[in-house]
Amino acid sequence: MTALAENLSRVEEAIEAACRKAGRARADIALMAVSKTYPAETMAEAAALGLTLFGENRVQEFAAKAPRAEELWAQAAVPRPRVYLIGHLQSNKAARAAELFDGIDSLDSLRLAERLNEAAGKLAKRLPVLMEVKLSTEETKAGIDPESGEAAQLLDRLPDLKHLDAQGLMTIAPWGAPEAETRACFRSLRLWRDRWAQAHPRLTLDVLSMGMSGDFPLAIEEGATRIRIGTALFGKRASYTGPA
Repeated sequence: MTALAENLSRVEEAIEAACRKAGRARADIALMAVSKTYPAETMAEAAALGLTLFGENRVQEFAAKAPRAEELWAQAAVPRPRVYLIGHLQSNKAARAAELFDGIDSLDSLRLAERLNEAAGKLAKRLPVLMEVKLSTEETKAGIDPESGEAAQLLDRLPDLKHLDAQGLMTIAPWGAPEAETRACFRSLRLWRDRWAQAHPRLTLDVLSMGMSGDFPLAIEEGATRIRIGTALFGKRASYTGPA
């Protein structure tokens, strides 16, 4: 058994334990493998182990390895995985992102939504998106302030952007925070989802993407439907030094 296979087995055991504790079904939780900084060969090995959803942080990084990944997936005769952008996206890269990715999980402004909608329309596709919500005071965290006018405008406009498929929300908990603070962050995202779903019945906000390698059991207990796992699967990653 390879190191990746062993890691995946441990992650699956932890997911199942968290689901039992929360009284939830394992099938309710989607596992996203965060493959940023790892090569196409690693993504191919993960796909061969049955992983079907990947997260990447940068447009240019995935653009560089996508051709090789596609080649390896075809050679292995595995179902083509979906690859979503989870990192911050500048609006001037919206067109390339819409072309390259199967979904965008870091939508954080009305301007970006309009750019993505226009780009997806030109590609004749409907692009799944998640709103990234900033619930941490950390300056390095991206996302939209849930109490801002920008958030209200985005929620009002999303149903009319016909080439976007708004599916839910995403957040990142404060790094290294105590358990109570981490739980509060995840709980807050669920409460915002519930509030917005009631106020905007034209939107379907079923997906709650929250929880990473260090805190995903808490996220599952607080209602996550998608967890983003990188280090626990692939090991400690090297810093990315390529183009943004």
